[in-house]
Amino acid sequence: MPAMSPAQQAEQIKAKALSLGFDLCGIAPAGASQHADHLRAWLTAGRHGEMHYLAARFDERVDVRTYFPPARSVVCVAMNYHVPLTPAEAPSADSGRVARYALGEDYHVHIQKRLKDLADWLRATWPGTLTKFAVDTAPVLERELAVRAGIGWQGKNTNVISPTIGSWIFLAELFTSLDLPADAPATDHCGTCTRCIDSCPTGAITRPYELDATRCISYLTIEHRGDVADDLRRLTGDWLYGCDVCQDVCPFNGRAPAATDAALQPRLPIGRLDAAAVAQWSPDDYQHATRRSAMRRVKLPIFQRNARTVLENAT
Repeated sequence: MPAMSPAQQAEQIKAKALSLGFDLCGIAPAGASQHADHLRAWLTAGRHGEMHYLAARFDERVDVRTYFPPARSVVCVAMNYHVPLTPAEAPSADSGRVARYALGEDYHVHIQKRLKDLADWLRATWPGTLTKFAVDTAPVLERELAVRAGIGWQGKNTNVISPTIGSWIFLAELFTSLDLPADAPATDHCGTCTRCIDSCPTGAITRPYELDATRCISYLTIEHRGDVADDLRRLTGDWLYGCDVCQDVCPFNGRAPAATDAALQPRLPIGRLDAAAVAQWSPDDYQHATRRSAMRRVKLPIFQRNARTVLENAT
């Protein structure tokens, strides 16, 4: 059998990724970021707040070849997590909303298993190939890589938006020593739309494509460890964990297909938790409620801080 061309290898890898349950797959070249200076300026301005890990390992973050020297190509994948919620007839004023991405099983574990299967298959198919994979905890610029791989463009709210399935997507990467042809980068389709900017409760999207994370409700309810400033606390409204406002209003999400993966189906059909109950959770209650959930990112004291804020804002 004649040796496969790089283009044929790329097509086989994409087909395998889709067969494993990923919804999108594209290939980006392994190389330096085109936005290193912008990232450095953003970090210098303190827009990352307490997310100190974003400033760590900077050289690796802006060049995947520093993170994984054998890398020649990056296989970028995306998984749809859009789960339509059951409308609550009369949601309790004391209930707090939870971001959609955290409603199902912990996506890190779910995606890592599929990435491992993809990496194992790739190495078995082309012996001697080196690989390394990442979900969203590695020092790589996953959104830029996804854009370069044609997965979607980075919208004005800074999320990656796929023209076919919207922005309710988890991103992950498989770095490989195979030298594969790259896909065409995605092009921007936001046009003149500013719905995400206009709808952000805290004004965290300071201008198109620019996010001040220290004002973002997701940051305030998940990453920020201290007390939330008074002027921002009231603006977080009834968000208990994360925030979906800028995605809820995006026109491309209006036609987003529903995720069919059983592991991503919502534990909370209406996407809400009783904030009064959360405020009284014992450690055992917390362990039970967040078992196998991405919500474990937030420890009990911060969960209860958020619950008190929801209750305060309900009055």
